[in-house]
Amino acid sequence: MFSSRLSWNPSTNRITRIIEALRQSGIELVDLTGTNPTTAGFDYDPATVCRAISSPAILEYHPSPRGLIPARQAVVDYYRHHGKAVDLETVFLTASTSESYACIFKLLCDPGDTILAPRPSYPLFDFLAGLESIHLEAYRMGYQPDTGWQIDLEQIKSLTTPRTRAIILVNPNNPTGSYVRPHERDQLTRWCRDHDLALIVDEVFLDYAAAETPLSALSAAGNSGALTFTLSGISKVLGLPQFKLGWIQVSGPKPICESACNNLEMISDTYLSASTPVQVALPDLMAQRDFFQNQVIARIEANERYLNAACAGLTAGRMLQREGGWTAVIAMQNGISDEDMVCRLLESDQVLVHPGYFYDFDEDDCLVISLLTRPDRLTAGIDRLVSLFR
Repeated sequence: MFSSRLSWNPSTNRITRIIEALRQSGIELVDLTGTNPTTAGFDYDPATVCRAISSPAILEYHPSPRGLIPARQAVVDYYRHHGKAVDLETVFLTASTSESYACIFKLLCDPGDTILAPRPSYPLFDFLAGLESIHLEAYRMGYQPDTGWQIDLEQIKSLTTPRTRAIILVNPNNPTGSYVRPHERDQLTRWCRDHDLALIVDEVFLDYAAAETPLSALSAAGNSGALTFTLSGISKVLGLPQFKLGWIQVSGPKPICESACNNLEMISDTYLSASTPVQVALPDLMAQRDFFQNQVIARIEANERYLNAACAGLTAGRMLQREGGWTAVIAMQNGISDEDMVCRLLESDQVLVHPGYFYDFDEDDCLVISLLTRPDRLTAGIDRLVSLFR
């Protein structure tokens, strides 16, 4: 009696079963997978946050399909900080980045149409596409030690069909931490323009670039070459996922951009899901983002230094390059699959990491670790992990 959109396999996997058994036995895990910033020990300056959401203005409701003007202006100012000038009327507020995807899929796709998305990347894309009755085709990102991660541009071209509606870029990608190169963005912009496609650029981790990352860490906001939807939100920018606010910035050639905005406004007006309190609070919250982001960046850098040092002497494992984001990837060279290694680490040392197959890595030899982990826990977990490689 239920929709075929929900035809997912609900069964638990081997890793989940081991975790459940350990927890039922009262065994505490050293969890190196947590990406919830609100439980990671950061200082949020509660007085400032509470003051931002306590304005009397939250008691009045003024529905606006695109979002309240002061909140959208805060997003415009955010992009100005990134060197991008965008028009206020091209910014749309949503309740989350996931909802932003859903709105864009509704705007661009009929049932059965196709979206191209990177692999490896978020497993969430398959579910979001399925809920809109559209197909997801994966294009490959390949890794080379000297150049890092690269988009397979030729594969994207070969996957494009008359039913392809858009190409998703994740900038930087999760979990690979790789930014879209300028030449990749330029080529894809031309490809989209010439084939009547849109670019959907997910930039939720944009602000967390590694210190040595070059200018490739530029935002796609304001891209005039092709219809482009740039996505972000306060879940990562401010570390406040519970406040539920994301945004879409629409850009491209003027006629198609205006048409997209008008139609997106109709979709947004149907839901009006961004809450008044968080919209009212957004200007004050965004003004304080450096306070949170500086803590996160300092932890990421410290954890990455420890992880690099721990892996430096290994022959059976190596760190892959990270240009940004919150995660690190270890490539194993010991002939053990990622699933077997994760299970072995759980059963022998009670340490949890993610296997690469959770993110659709081509090979089954990658482990994924959150660099948001509290330093004492990361140190304990990595020491146990490294001992298994020796």
